[in-house]
Amino acid sequence: MPAIRLVKTAMVASLALFALLVAYDNLVDYGTNYAFVRHVLSMDTTFPDNALKSRAVTSPALWTAAYWSIIAAEAATGLLLAFGAVRLAGALRQRARDFNAAKKFALLGVGLGFLLWFLGFVVIGGEWFAMWQSTAWNGVPSAFRFYVTMMAVAIFLNQTDGELDA
Repeated sequence: MPAIRLVKTAMVASLALFALLVAYDNLVDYGTNYAFVRHVLSMDTTFPDNALKSRAVTSPALWTAAYWSIIAAEAATGLLLAFGAVRLAGALRQRARDFNAAKKFALLGVGLGFLLWFLGFVVIGGEWFAMWQSTAWNGVPSAFRFYVTMMAVAIFLNQTDGELDA
């Protein structure tokens, strides 16, 4: 089997482990990460004279719903990526057409992860709720690392693989 297919599979498996570990950590350390969501949505640590504070969400029910949505998206991302890695591993020695087709779930997982960490954390959290203004609860730099890593893997993974050498 060519090394490139093995590397692609390992990269997808690594992303799966990451997303599943993040979801697990958010469950195990629920209170800390719930506080993150609460502070971001309530905008209580943004600049004092922030003209955007009318966007703040102060409902504990909505904080909880948002947090569980984040956890569900992290878990779904991890599961899609894990299933994608298994599919890729099963197609390592198959025809190029089969290996390329096996990329579907991995790419769906990367897409969902991108939506979570870019749209969810950078666009909604960072800009809509002005998370970037908080010195204590700014998740934009971390989210950037996550979605850029996912996009790099997606670009590499999505390159067409050729037939195996005889």
